[in-house]
Amino acid sequence: MPADLITFAHLAMSSRTYFSKTSGDIIIGTGGKGISAADAMKHVWGYTIINDVTARDWQSRHSQWLLGKSFDTFCPMGPWLVSADELNGSNTNVRCLVNGELRQNANTSDLIFNIPTLIETLSAGITLYPGDIIATGTPVGVGIGFKPPKYLVAGDVVRVEIDGIGAISNPVR
Repeated sequence: MPADLITFAHLAMSSRTYFSKTSGDIIIGTGGKGISAADAMKHVWGYTIINDVTARDWQSRHSQWLLGKSFDTFCPMGPWLVSADELNGSNTNVRCLVNGELRQNANTSDLIFNIPTLIETLSAGITLYPGDIIATGTPVGVGIGFKPPKYLVAGDVVRVEIDGIGAISNPVR
């Protein structure tokens, strides 16, 4: 099981609102542009795991989410790839645990946008290439949704599990 560090040290003075979210992610096998929802699954090679880390305060300072999600170490992924003929990515369970506490527990069928819609929407303006990875989004249970919010801190261990793929565990430093 991979254990790449999630490092906040470089942001210590500028952000204190770190969250981690589970994400079952699509790996494109056949590229294309203008892909219809009806044909979208023909373009999926398979799936992997992403630990989607966000500095929420950085994210909210800008009209785009890019900065809050793009810091070094903020997107541990893999290391397993599961082909689409081995896993129904549209109906699999996903979980996120922080220090053993279950924070997210959902099914990919409950995501706001299903896989065909994501591919159709993205490919309307972006050419997708083999090997591209699309993060599907996250189910309910992100840290900001708790009362009070539950932020990640140094020493935490985040584990993301997706049935049929495996798990990734990342210590926070």
